[in-house]
Amino acid sequence: MTTVFNIVQFALAGLLVAVILLQQKGTGLSGVFGGSSNIYSTKRGVDKILHLATIAISLVFFSISLIRLVA
Repeated sequence: MTTVFNIVQFALAGLLVAVILLQQKGTGLSGVFGGSSNIYSTKRGVDKILHLATIAISLVFFSISLIRLVA
């Protein structure tokens, strides 16, 4: 059973990395040096889907980590 959890957790880790890297870029250090930063903009379309997917995948990843810790 631990092998299944290992495989699922490894797949979720790869998926989580991919979803994080696909999110919108351009909010880096421009706000620090006086550039315009739209930190408080609303997420729409694909950005919102990727944001919600990141939350869901991280929750599943965390719960599987806790299950592996107890089991």
